[in-house]
Amino acid sequence: MNDILPGVSATWQYLEGVVREIVTSYGYDEIRLPLLEQTELFKRSIGEVTDIVEKEMYTFEDRGGESLTLRPEATAGMVRAGISNGLLHNQRQKLWTAGPMFRRERPQRGRYRQFHQFDVEALGFDGPDVDAELIIMSSRIWSRLGISRLRLEINSLGTSAARARYRETLVEYFSNVKDQLDRDSIRRLDQNPLRILDSKNPEMQPLIEAAPVMLDHLDAESSEHFDALRELLDAAGVAYSVNPRLVRGLDYYSRTVFEWVTDALGSQGAVCSGGRYDGLVERLGGRPTPAIGWAMGIERFVDLYEACGGKTPDAVADAYVVAVGDGALVEAFAMAEDLRDRIPDVRVEVNLGGGSFKSQLKRADRSNATFALILGEQEIEGHSVGVKPLRSGGEQISVPRDELATTLGTLMANEAPAERRGDE
Repeated sequence: MNDILPGVSATWQYLEGVVREIVTSYGYDEIRLPLLEQTELFKRSIGEVTDIVEKEMYTFEDRGGESLTLRPEATAGMVRAGISNGLLHNQRQKLWTAGPMFRRERPQRGRYRQFHQFDVEALGFDGPDVDAELIIMSSRIWSRLGISRLRLEINSLGTSAARARYRETLVEYFSNVKDQLDRDSIRRLDQNPLRILDSKNPEMQPLIEAAPVMLDHLDAESSEHFDALRELLDAAGVAYSVNPRLVRGLDYYSRTVFEWVTDALGSQGAVCSGGRYDGLVERLGGRPTPAIGWAMGIERFVDLYEACGGKTPDAVADAYVVAVGDGALVEAFAMAEDLRDRIPDVRVEVNLGGGSFKSQLKRADRSNATFALILGEQEIEGHSVGVKPLRSGGEQISVPRDELATTLGTLMANEAPAERRGDE
């Protein structure tokens, strides 16, 4: 588990803000979920024969003897919240959440035991149109941020009935080569043979490549759904490739699955992944409800943004108050609070720790402030403030105290970068 330090957290805040803005523009609302859930929730949703449940969850008994687990992912909690709060009865929900998840994995770049995800879910929607919307929405995030080193892979896992028939075919195939399977694959052969297709063992890859393909065993409904999804993505200009080996790591997926993958982060290629889980709500005790969603790992998202040359807008003070002389600090605090009251979104930093006029101006410059607001004995006596531009090279001016908010607001609007002014 790692600390996210101030310089890095500024990038996190910027990227999270962009994602929130985009998903909100598509009509998705925020829901906040607990970090702890009953262990049984994840066993029933993710699947007991998965690495997450078998090896990676942080599970413990509380003082009442109840087994609890730190959430390893958000979808199960989202569905549980929908059922327990009556959000899915004759309703459709478009929701998002974000926050820390926990898996005891081998730490490496972009993969920590406490990691963070942005999670978007649409519950109660059956058609391929919402599948396309979620994928197009994620594509808009990359476009907005100038992230180009990503490619989209899609697949269909079919309905549960189609998967049951495919499962029989897969069992027959792998049984014929059982002597070549590794220990995990042999164990999964009887319990969930689709999990073998998700094996990361390099020695298993030739067998997996030669295995029967799910797309050849789709039912008519799933084929039509997948064809319609592809048509919508084509019309939106979202490029993709069909990967028939894409099965995803969780048992609850059905029909559409997809991943945005990159070659910019070494072995950690998946940045945003998702798919349909039409049977999960019913499995967890709710009424049959179609659903789909995606999750994005924020650590990898940040790494990818930086690998693609993305820069975080400087977090700067608009004004730095230089206070020199008797009574200046008291006046400075009162003036700064008045500015915060009167100018929306203003960022004002007051010099702390004293210092000479020269040293305070140096601090003002290092803060990246646009203006230094100077309060010395002369300004206090004359009920004025010195306003010194720090970036444009303009001349210092003297402004009456009662006109400072209006004058500074105008000056900041003229000095602000285009994105803060709202210019094209």
